[in-house]
Amino acid sequence: MAVDASGVNVARDPDPEPGPERWNGRQGPSWSWRTSWPLALSLLPLGLLAMASWLGRHVRPSADEWCFLPSVRDHGITGLIGKFYFTDNGRVGNGLLVGLYAKFPVAGHQWFGLISGVLMLALLWALTTQLLRRAHLVVPRGLPLLVASVIAAVFLFATPNTYKTFYWPAASVSHTVAPVLACAAAIPLLRVRGRRGRVAAFATVLAAGIFMGTLSEETSVVALVVLSGAVLFAHRFFVPRVTGLVRRWSLAGAAGVAIGTVVLMTSPGSIERRERYGADRASLFAPETLLGSLRGFGQILATVLTTWQYLGAVAAGVLLGLLARGRAGRPAALLPCRPLFLLSLGAVAFVVSGYLCTVITYPVFGVRVVTTERTWNDYLLLFVLLLTGAGAFAGRAVRLRGRRTGTAAAAAAAVCAAAMLGLVGPLHGLGDAMQVRAGQWDRQDRFLRERAASGAKAAPYTPVRVARMLEPFGDQGRRIWPAQCVADYYDLEKVTYSTRIP
Repeated sequence: MAVDASGVNVARDPDPEPGPERWNGRQGPSWSWRTSWPLALSLLPLGLLAMASWLGRHVRPSADEWCFLPSVRDHGITGLIGKFYFTDNGRVGNGLLVGLYAKFPVAGHQWFGLISGVLMLALLWALTTQLLRRAHLVVPRGLPLLVASVIAAVFLFATPNTYKTFYWPAASVSHTVAPVLACAAAIPLLRVRGRRGRVAAFATVLAAGIFMGTLSEETSVVALVVLSGAVLFAHRFFVPRVTGLVRRWSLAGAAGVAIGTVVLMTSPGSIERRERYGADRASLFAPETLLGSLRGFGQILATVLTTWQYLGAVAAGVLLGLLARGRAGRPAALLPCRPLFLLSLGAVAFVVSGYLCTVITYPVFGVRVVTTERTWNDYLLLFVLLLTGAGAFAGRAVRLRGRRTGTAAAAAAAVCAAAMLGLVGPLHGLGDAMQVRAGQWDRQDRFLRERAASGAKAAPYTPVRVARMLEPFGDQGRRIWPAQCVADYYDLEKVTYSTRIP
């Protein structure tokens, strides 16, 4: 059994060379269309991300943001963090990220999609690159970027409600950016070189765990499930010298999550929120909660498993498995041994974490957990990564058999392209709806500012909605929230329900 410099089990690659063109190790294969077409294919998911970022200029405040904006304006980011801790929900990490974009009212909302999209893509790209480097694999130029961008695209846009996943900042920082940040905590571990590297990896995962515990309860649940699996089953994939490192790193991450969760759960804001929604320990483990959560999670799975665009992640993984080669003179393996066991373990982690996330949100949303799509994202990233890994194992199996690899690569590329193109239509339609709302919102914004400047104490407000977002005077004027926050934002005493935009 071969072992790499880190002690990881590896196997000799029976086909270390990609073909007639020799791959030159660190620099990768020589430049040609034959070796660089993955870079061209990556233009599709990158174009999709660019289109989504451009449409972000139509985002305007709504729902919770009506309350965040005046709070940050009057009390600053630290004031919002204190409000979260003492009054709202205890999520101090969440308050920090919300405060960063709320500091720049409308502009913060318009730029949020671009900034968060670039951040998530960069982290996924770095994670993919480090995984390949750690496995001593060489791939054609652009393939890591293709894999990372496809993962990002299907994660962000294959969901039933892209607005709440990508464009609504309050939801995105809690349920979309959070799981990507959690994955990124593994990058220092993959870059470990010597004692200082190990210290940096442990410090990073501990800090990331603490922050995650105060940012998103659902992502914390997913992280704990995955880290627990790493502690229990690391010996199935690594030799003893690496098993200890992986287990200690995982325990440090779990300890960080536990510390952050304690900070959150013991906060006055979290206690008040649980009392407000009746989400105490008894309600979490009540039979109706467990059964209702099971039914809801089953419906969520039915939606996710029948969304064909997720095949794009499988196809990207297949291309990775087909095209990766070992570095010259180095033993290589595409992914850890025992692929069926690893995939089964990943599937169990996805199902368990998804169900637990549904359980902890059920007391708040009830049967609406099925339509509260933003809370799915905490475990859907794990699902997308699992699909990519399954595709990579399948591609590797085809390559090792040495039959019709060219046909398999062409088919995978076609599926990947079709999945990306299949996401364009829904995103374009959402962009049109956002543009209409932006025009209506801007008209009403000017009117309300003029009324406030003229000394008026009250003004009419017409709800302007997109993608089932909450607005003041919902349910034909019967649901008031967050009307008072709108009044505070415009320095009015109150706003009244209107059916016509001025």
